[in-house]
Amino acid sequence: MKVLIIQQKMIGDVLASSILFEAIKNKYPDYELHYLINTHTYPVIEGNSFIDKVQFFTPEHEKSKRKLFEFAKLLRNENYDVIIDVYSKISSNIISFKSKAKTKISKYKHYTAFIYSHTYRNETIAKTNAGIAIENRMQLLEPLNIDTSKIVRPKIFLTDSEKTEAKRFLEANHLDLEKPLFMIGVLGSGINKTYPFGYMAKIIDCIVNKHPESQILFNYIPKQIEDAKTIYTLCQPKTQKQIYFNVFGKSLRDFLALTSHCDALIGNEGGAINMAKALNIPTFTIFSPWIEKEAWNMFDDDKLHTSIHLKDVNPEIYTGKTAKQMKKKSSDLYNIFTAEVIIPRLKAYIKQFKAF
Repeated sequence: MKVLIIQQKMIGDVLASSILFEAIKNKYPDYELHYLINTHTYPVIEGNSFIDKVQFFTPEHEKSKRKLFEFAKLLRNENYDVIIDVYSKISSNIISFKSKAKTKISKYKHYTAFIYSHTYRNETIAKTNAGIAIENRMQLLEPLNIDTSKIVRPKIFLTDSEKTEAKRFLEANHLDLEKPLFMIGVLGSGINKTYPFGYMAKIIDCIVNKHPESQILFNYIPKQIEDAKTIYTLCQPKTQKQIYFNVFGKSLRDFLALTSHCDALIGNEGGAINMAKALNIPTFTIFSPWIEKEAWNMFDDDKLHTSIHLKDVNPEIYTGKTAKQMKKKSSDLYNIFTAEVIIPRLKAYIKQFKAF
């Protein structure tokens, strides 16, 4: 059997859906499994032995209908037996429709349901600490007679050489791996998913005030450097001395290798948090007030992996409100979700590390 799994969008989505490959291979080791993803997300699944081949959805496919239809024809010639379309986007609908696969699985949308042989509806309440995002993906495997109650955790596969090179890089920049080392997710994927700069600076100050030997790394990409610098300048002078601002991953694989040597990743919810979890690195997640925590608090256990959301401390604000309504109020909600709300829980969290 030949299976194509389609997952567009961001790195965190691609990582989350990679669980489907391990779950399928566990039951059907001889199945040939292909993954269709956006080009820029490849590093997060690089080296994943459960994936037999990667197909790339490129920017050209997004910009040109002609290119998209040509790509759909190319994939049709792969003669897939099964198509699993995780998010059911227009482009993936076209690819699924054009495919000769007899089994086509996706989430239910009334206007595209005719394309698929099997559809499912998203659950809204998690049954396990895996979270809704993971549990809903597992539903996609029911038509393949796979036990969806056996939850698989996302995994990232680093080579020994990548980890060794990252260690050398840290030591060459005068970091002591015997002392606490924290990666801080200082920026989200957008302004409405980014904890306000001044509040984030107070979070970082809290870590250093409580544990002065803490070494701090910032997670940012080159185009975010000015925003990262702003957060740095808002930190207390003694905190700034503990921040190794120029020590950062220049590529996604570099970031992953550096993170693998950290005691924890602390910061904005998003791909970095999910990648740290996939590396078995502890996480403390600050959720944007409009994001549904239940969907993406994957494998929180209130010990190694914990998170905080405004809804945790002010649930009455959310009564009768939809995520869409809350998104429009994100700026106002952040004014309520101050650092003083988060710091007590953060202090309790960082006590657990033996390095302290």
